[in-house]
Amino acid sequence: MSETKKKTTWMIYGANGYTGAIAAERAKALGQEPILAGRNAQAITQLGQKLGLATRTFSLSDRAQTVAALRDVSAVLHCAGPFSATAMPMLEACIEAKTHYLDITGEVSVFEEIYAAHDRLVRAGISAIPGVGFDVVPTDCLAAMLKARLPEADSLRLAWKSSHAKLSPGTAKTMIESLPGGAVVRRDGALVSVAPGSLVEEFPFSEKRSAPAVILGLGDVSSAFRSTGIRNIEGYIGLPKTQIKSMRMGPTAQRVLGTHTVQHWLKRAADKWIKGPTAQERASARMSVVGEARQGSRRVVMRMTTPEGYAFTADAAVAATIRVAHGEVKPGAHAPSTAFGAEFAQGLDGVKVETVCA
Repeated sequence: MSETKKKTTWMIYGANGYTGAIAAERAKALGQEPILAGRNAQAITQLGQKLGLATRTFSLSDRAQTVAALRDVSAVLHCAGPFSATAMPMLEACIEAKTHYLDITGEVSVFEEIYAAHDRLVRAGISAIPGVGFDVVPTDCLAAMLKARLPEADSLRLAWKSSHAKLSPGTAKTMIESLPGGAVVRRDGALVSVAPGSLVEEFPFSEKRSAPAVILGLGDVSSAFRSTGIRNIEGYIGLPKTQIKSMRMGPTAQRVLGTHTVQHWLKRAADKWIKGPTAQERASARMSVVGEARQGSRRVVMRMTTPEGYAFTADAAVAATIRVAHGEVKPGAHAPSTAFGAEFAQGLDGVKVETVCA
């Protein structure tokens, strides 16, 4: 029996953050007893007392401390972003501790770094699955379904739209970091940057009518490439036309947004003013995800509806971590659909899939 299979507990790191706390509550509701961890001792202790769960406090900046905290843990659900700064320190510690790794990132660079570590993960006997929330679980599962319907597809477009527009502080800061680089798409297998707001398309987010969506650097250009092998991929987010227009910016604006001073100010503003949707808003909102696969004149379009994004993330991430902790996923780096199958999203509460065009 491997070392990872002997471990009996799992962990949520960043459990005191907006999404981490929702995941902790979801785990408790399912009768799970994960260890709640993070670097803020007071906040982690308070959450642990509230939920009746064990806690640990450590900082990812201390490699030895992090490895020690993971030694007896079968899997860690990493929820402490921005993942561009935190994912690799956690992954490196997981490799040393032989602990399975999952996170809720949507950052293309993070997917690419984790996928590049595949061989090391196999040698360590552990799995790593970035993006086990929204995005990319619904979009990745939809991409895998489309690939099965149209195996020869050479282009893929994925888009999602929320019935509300509220972000968590962590998501907002991740988006702030991505502004200077523009959007990322995949062209002939390579990652290519395009100007912010430069591509706008209509998608059938509902049965009644289509709505506009703007190109964004979604993690799917990395995850869906890994799960489907389709060489041309674009990711869009549905927004009102006024917001889409405001996203268009030139090189000078991008350079200004990339300066340390502006980034620091915007992130402080996000922490101060952005609170994320309330529990009532999470319960009532819905997400619509659309995928379109093409090969020449052939086209397949599918639509998935899910619960609100943060609620879905908690459900999907906890379900994924439980399965990984139980040894259900082979070692290596995975997209959600390669780890759990294209039907994974459909097995979660409140998810519906339909074919729009075949």
